[in-house]
Formats: sequence, structure tokens, C-alpha cells
Amino acid sequence: MSANAETMKIDVVQYMSLMGEKARAAATQMAKAETAVKNAGLNAIADELDLARNRLKEENALDLKAGEEKGLDTALLDRLALSDAAIDTMIEGLRQIAALADPVGEISDMSYRPSGIQVGRMRVPLGVVGIIYESRPNVTADAAALCLKSGNASILRGGSEAIHSNKAIAVCIRKGLQLAGLPADAVQVIETTDRAAVGALLQMKDSVDVIIPRGGKGLIERVSNESRIPVIKHLDGICHVYIDDFADRKKALDVAFNSKTQRYGTCNTMETLLVSAPVVNDILPELAAMYKEKGVELRGCGKTCELLGDIKPAEALDWDTEYLAPILSIKVVDGLEQAIEHINRHSSKHTESIVTENYTYARRFLREVDSSSVMVNASTRFADGFEYGLGAEIGISTDKFHARGPVGLEGLTSLKYIVLGDGHIRG
Repeated sequence: MSANAETMKIDVVQYMSLMGEKARAAATQMAKAETAVKNAGLNAIADELDLARNRLKEENALDLKAGEEKGLDTALLDRLALSDAAIDTMIEGLRQIAALADPVGEISDMSYRPSGIQVGRMRVPLGVVGIIYESRPNVTADAAALCLKSGNASILRGGSEAIHSNKAIAVCIRKGLQLAGLPADAVQVIETTDRAAVGALLQMKDSVDVIIPRGGKGLIERVSNESRIPVIKHLDGICHVYIDDFADRKKALDVAFNSKTQRYGTCNTMETLLVSAPVVNDILPELAAMYKEKGVELRGCGKTCELLGDIKPAEALDWDTEYLAPILSIKVVDGLEQAIEHINRHSSKHTESIVTENYTYARRFLREVDSSSVMVNASTRFADGFEYGLGAEIGISTDKFHARGPVGLEGLTSLKYIVLGDGHIRG
């Protein structure tokens, strides 16, 4: 490594170290911030985003142009775009989070012990949250808002492809925090695109309490492998819809079609459709025609190919692939048992849905499918924090500790035991 490159690396490490120190100091202030002040900050940020709408779109246009020149695919460009509707969604998310109950300080499970003491648990912030994400500049606002409301400080590292958009959003966030009397360093956006910044962040165990990556599998694998800090993550979204013997035909068509085509480049989009053999002739041909009209490429098992004719045979790899594109794998199964077996073997543990009118089968599916979101007669596209009433989400966790599913306010807090006594001593 040249002396110049070595100096640049040291500068990045120093830059990140200083950011960590500021975040830790801000986290101390945020942990004791009153709910009304945090809500004022959220609403002030929303106002600043609305006022800066034109500036946000101008900066986003620079990112979109650079992305097109780099050859980013349609799905990535879609995630990157900041339209008026996307800005409205960011603003609405901030205001929804402001309206949510503050989890910090909530006391639960209080009970008297035989000794006379009372024991319970109190919800507290995690501290400093590091968030690493690709594209999706709206994540900057969502992440800042959730961390703010849950009493945490945050260090945000967006992708280089959204650097102009993220900096513009960061200006609005900083202004909103200052207007509300909150520490401006409670939300810090890393302004360098140097990849060494990510490496440095992942080693800052004295300054950062948890890391949350959002993005492609490569990013999340890197974070998981390199981080010395606990990570909340999901690697990919291989989601399934199973159409059961007892499915209502219209519900089956609607749910299976929406789960795939409402949006292609998201982690809660269906990638594999399972259809029970007794109803396949009645449902699959019409559904296939709907997909074909929408331009979805179908890849099927032997029975599917035999029924539909001119479609591509599915290979073993297809059952384990997150396409993020208008491609769908289809498998005919013998029934509920085989559907559950296939899902638990090939799913990424993100979201699965069953379409059925059989109450017993629905309950079995809910109980036996091991994923972070399991649904009955509903599109997999509902699996996000906004639709779950969390206001927004910091990400999706397919791990089982410490949070699972969409991570909202509660997922950004922890519990500590509290004890109330009146001079009690242990004998």
C-alpha cells in the first residue's frame, strides 16, 4: 500500500472514530429525551423534507443519472428514485412514528416476590445503532426516525449510488433535530463513499451497540462475517405462496398475482408458487395467463410444464433463488404436508402465505412454517413495517434473536430488570 493510500485509510478510521464518539455522547442525551421533544423533532424533520422537496429531487437526479451511466438495473434504479410520492411516503412515515406510543421507559410484568420486593422489566434504548444500506434513500429518513423515537443515536451509511440524495436528506434531519432542541449528532450520515468506512464501522464495538444491514446478499454476508458488533439482518427474501385444496378461487388468483407482480424488486415479493395437485387444473392455467400478460417468466416443475406447455423447466437452483425480477418458479405439491416441507427447506425464513378456507390447515400452516411472517389469505407484499402499523421499519430480521420480522420501535429497544424495595435486605 502506498503512503498516500495508507494516509487516506487512517483518515477514514479517524473520521469514523470521531463519529462514534459523537454518537455515544448523543445517545446519552437521547436516552433521557422526553417523548414530546422526540415527536417535535420527527415533525420538524418532516416539515424540512417537505420544504426541501425540489432540492431533494435535484440531488436524486444526479444519483439516478450516475446510476444509469453505471448500468444499474431497473430494480435498483426503482429503489433509488425519489419521486414526489416517495417523498410523501417518507414524510408520512415520520408523522406516523411521531404518533406512535413511545416504548422507552415502559414498565411491564411487575410482580411481588415472597421477600416483599417488586420485580419487573423496563424498556430502554439500545444506544448507538449503525445502519448500512444500499440504494433506497428513503431508508435514511426511516432509519433516523425510528432510532430517534426509540431513544437511540444512529450512524447511517448509505450506498455510494445514493450519496447526493442521502446528504440532502441528512441536511433536513439535522435542521429538524436542532429546531427541536435535540443533539444534532443523534443522526449522523457518513459522507464518504470510501468502502473502508464500512470496515471501520464494523469494528467500533466501543461506540456502536448494534449493526443493521439492508441491501443485497453480498453486503449482508460481508457485514455478518466482519462485524465485531451484534447484527440484525436477513440475507434474502425467498417467499412462498401456497394455494391449498380448499382455496377460494378468486382469493387464490388475487393473492398469488399480487404477491408477485405488485413490485418485483422487494424482499417480500413471492419467488415460488406452490399449488396443491387437486386444484392445479382449475387455477394454474388462468393464473399463468395473467402472469404472461404482465411479462413474468415462468419456470416450473415437471407437472407444471406438462400442464402449461411452453415454459422453462425449473432447475434445483430455482427453488433457492431470490429473483427480484419478473421471474417465478412454480411447483405442484401433493398437499399441505409437502408444501410445508418444501417451504421449510427452501425458504429464507422471510414471509410465506397460504390461501385456504380450511381453518385447521390455516392453523397448521401458521404453527409449522418457520418464517418471520406467516400469513393466511393475504399477499406476501404486506410484510413490512409500514403495513404492520409500525410507521416504518429499520429492516427485516429472519434471525431469532433479538428481533424477528419487521424491526420497528420495539425492536430497537431492550429490556432491563428493575426492582422496587423499601429498605428490603436479603436474609
